[in-house]
Amino acid sequence: MLAVRVTPRSAKPGIGGWREGADGRDELEVRVAEAPADGLANEAVVKLVARALGVSRAEVRLVAGAASRHKRLAIPFDVEEARRRLGG
Repeated sequence: MLAVRVTPRSAKPGIGGWREGADGRDELEVRVAEAPADGLANEAVVKLVARALGVSRAEVRLVAGAASRHKRLAIPFDVEEARRRLGG
């Protein structure tokens, strides 16, 4: 599982750094240009994270937080591998 914090309607879409979430666990900052309506921002997050990790869109899926800024994504490897691939 990969924890992310999403900023929708961002002027500068992309992957940010790692930050400590409210629960004390690390989460990845993700910025998307899409508005959080009709699942557009969620789809943009999944596509952006998949591209950044170097995996197909089908290998990343939203499992929690569809209506929240704090989301959990299922990825095909552990968080340490994700950190390595993202350079952080």
